[in-house]
Amino acid sequence: MSVVSIKPALNAAQILPEDAADATLIARVWLPQARGPAVAVVRGHDVYDISEVFPTVRDLCETPDPAAKAASAKGPRIASLQEILDNTPTADRDDTKPWLLAPVDLQALKAAGVTFAASMLERVIEERARGNPDAAAAIRVEVVSLVGDDLSRLKPGSPEAMKLKDVLINQGAWSQYLEVGIGPDAEIFTKSQPMSSVGAGMDAGLHPMSTWNNPEPEVALAVSSSGRIVGAMLGNDVNLRDVEGRSALLLGKAKDNNASCALGPFLRLFDRSFGLDDVRGMHIELIIEGEDKFRLEGGSSLSKISRDPEDLVKQAIGPHHQYPDGLVLFLGTMFAPTQDRDAPGQGFTHKVNDRVTVSTPKLGRLVNRMLTSDQCAPWTFSASHLFRNLAARGLLR
Repeated sequence: MSVVSIKPALNAAQILPEDAADATLIARVWLPQARGPAVAVVRGHDVYDISEVFPTVRDLCETPDPAAKAASAKGPRIASLQEILDNTPTADRDDTKPWLLAPVDLQALKAAGVTFAASMLERVIEERARGNPDAAAAIRVEVVSLVGDDLSRLKPGSPEAMKLKDVLINQGAWSQYLEVGIGPDAEIFTKSQPMSSVGAGMDAGLHPMSTWNNPEPEVALAVSSSGRIVGAMLGNDVNLRDVEGRSALLLGKAKDNNASCALGPFLRLFDRSFGLDDVRGMHIELIIEGEDKFRLEGGSSLSKISRDPEDLVKQAIGPHHQYPDGLVLFLGTMFAPTQDRDAPGQGFTHKVNDRVTVSTPKLGRLVNRMLTSDQCAPWTFSASHLFRNLAARGLLR
């Protein structure tokens, strides 16, 4: 396997939000001398360990005002952000120096699906194509002729949406993806396991069985155990279109694989400079660059989401479902990759060593190299390892 370094894309000035000086940014950093992770805060060009005050990001998010607590927390300087970024990519790593991790730990990793009209139509196409990219182009024309290509004004669960549902059923065009796209109930699924996500600069994984797949550039919310939204970060909800297209019952195999959940580069906590309305107006940009000189640019505008983020959170957590350690919720994407990469009509699929950049001005840039999941570093440090490590460091009280 050839190795492509992504270090040129991990420049601190480019990774940080454009208003980083006003932002409360939480990171997690692996500390080799501690043999474990540190909860950290980014201040200027440097990163500070606040684990003595908050052993986990979960603990910080459970406080009444996480941003204020993080801003006032004291702790030693770990290194400059640039030094940490330089040592983060696996191919270039010095295991005696710190590196960046995903900015969450014990939270459940959940995702909302089919929250944009464009992605809803692509899911219908995947289902009808049974995971075959060769059939997708013709089916796309047929589906759009039946339902149109702009359903952004249709409120899920509304009388108008139910009327459209009846029409589609009568025409034999109904789909389980249309059900969650315009019906009253959102699709909320488990994306991955707590502690399993990878951060900026790390390798992200595709199951080696997949031959038709894509990134999903999204915003992910950090939610406390009470259901309060406390911050946001970027995410890549890596998706296997061929696997899910064969059967929706294969969603777990399509979504939850080693290194298939990328989050970061930082958790930006809500404060006076940043809140949920900023998230609602975000445009998420995507760039895919391949060794074959292929380049794809796309994006996703949260202003076009069909379900408000607060509604999605309420469908995920409440009296019907508790998360004592909180959760991270991917909000979905309108990005639908239809640009041909190889043969005409086959659309897009990843190749090993693709570099994926997900960005938006107020959250920064999440950059990952794509490998197959068995080529990525295995996940070996979970919640049990974390608590043993924190206990050994005297951080559990």
